[in-house]
Amino acid sequence: MELPAQLRQGVDSMLEKVPLPVLKQAAKTLSERYRAELRDGRLHMGEDMAVKAYLATRLPATYAAVRASLTALADSRPDFEPGTLLDIGAGPGTMLWATTDAWPELEQAVLVEASAAVRKVGQSLAAGTIAARTEWVAGDATIDLDGLKPADLVSIAYVLDEVAPPSLPKLVDRLWQLTVDTLFVVEPGTPAGWQRMLAARQQLIAAGAHILAPCPHEGPCPLAPPDWCHFSRRVARSRLHRLVKEADVPWEDEKFVYLAASRQPARARLPRVIAPPKGGSGKVVLKLCQPDGSADERLFSKRDGDVFKAARRADWGDTLR
Repeated sequence: MELPAQLRQGVDSMLEKVPLPVLKQAAKTLSERYRAELRDGRLHMGEDMAVKAYLATRLPATYAAVRASLTALADSRPDFEPGTLLDIGAGPGTMLWATTDAWPELEQAVLVEASAAVRKVGQSLAAGTIAARTEWVAGDATIDLDGLKPADLVSIAYVLDEVAPPSLPKLVDRLWQLTVDTLFVVEPGTPAGWQRMLAARQQLIAAGAHILAPCPHEGPCPLAPPDWCHFSRRVARSRLHRLVKEADVPWEDEKFVYLAASRQPARARLPRVIAPPKGGSGKVVLKLCQPDGSADERLFSKRDGDVFKAARRADWGDTLR
């Protein structure tokens, strides 16, 4: 997956005059902060150079994870066409770009972001290219949500890992209060990210939410450590991306976990592939999360006819129809 052409052009224009050594150092510092999940009161992207490092190294992967997750949401609710978006911890507008790609008729978006440097970059990238009416709001995800208006789609991506654990239940509750239809959460595809998502999932179900994706049920998660639910998306690296990361291959795999919780139920409950398929001659093994709340591996062969054909086409993260 690649960034939309207009977004890629905007990013390239912002980065073309930045010295490579400076960008490399900023990217290294940013990466270390994300991996350590630092919560020291400082913004990960509080400075202009940190924002540019994010654009060069993290934006493509984050966009890919968000866009793939939105596809799963749209598949689970084909009738869902959000007119309004409220994105918390918006960064440079990653969710805005992915949402308008999924639903071009989006009318209005409110983007809440604490960093002035990030808001400036996001506004610049979206200017003249995003059709939806867009408002950028200065605000912290944990303390500045009281004055916001509800929206059809409320989203928060790659933010829960920056919030102190004791503050998460209150944040999830406030996000659900702001949700007219669907709440959409994306986190890094790590065991820790999965645990945060499990806690949010349990809290939302208790509040009456219907789980649209990825789970085909609302029972307890059938997976147990050291296993965990996550997905992967292959991301094309630009030349600059490879140079900054000193990478040899022209792609990377972004691991992520997501949750779509709605006030409306899914139209259908279909098994979801929750691990890379294992193929063979005339057969394929899929690990499936089932509508009955179980998870198991199932062997499909040519004797299964059309079901085998569907299983052979299914990829990690897909539903099996």
